[in-house]
Amino acid sequence: MGSGVLGAVGVVTLTKVKHRRELLFASLPVLFAVHQFIEGFVWLGLDGTLSPAVAHDMGAAFMLYAQGLLPFVAPLSIMLFEPTRKSRRRMLPFVVIGGVTALYVLWALAAYPTQIYVRENSIVYTNQATSNLVVGVCYLIATCASLFFSKIRMMVAFGVANVVILVIVLAIKQYAYTSVWCAYAAVASVIILVYFWRSSADRPFQYAHSV
Repeated sequence: MGSGVLGAVGVVTLTKVKHRRELLFASLPVLFAVHQFIEGFVWLGLDGTLSPAVAHDMGAAFMLYAQGLLPFVAPLSIMLFEPTRKSRRRMLPFVVIGGVTALYVLWALAAYPTQIYVRENSIVYTNQATSNLVVGVCYLIATCASLFFSKIRMMVAFGVANVVILVIVLAIKQYAYTSVWCAYAAVASVIILVYFWRSSADRPFQYAHSV
């Protein structure tokens, strides 16, 4: 049900797009909805409703997006959306960090097995090559810190929401960080819809003429 609501939010957000540069960022709510839908199959595999193979395959797909693609997609979507060349150049280091992180994580997910299990009503995803401080810091720089350097206030608000969520998750359910943070980040993506709705008169930005 949650993924259906988020999917509806995502579709409405996409209807507000006015320029191709806005498309990737506007797609984030839909991507989060698909992500949560995939995790629903992980649950069904873990509780025995579906086969363990389903839990494994859907868990791999969940991790592919959560850790392997999001660190690159998030800062890239922000950079494309930025209104001026100067602000886009400011985002480039985050895109590079996110890209390197994504490549490493994709290699790690292919090279090492990922353990998936339930602990205290949350799904835990553990991969020995990605569960370390360096990867975690690079991931957070790409997905959260980049938002604070945006010229758009809504981006900063989205960053604040995600950092607050992150702190709460680490304090309460650090062991299930990947699953829980992604779920709450998906809810926070409603901020994206609100921005696209309220900024309709101000967009699209004059990308071709910006400096």
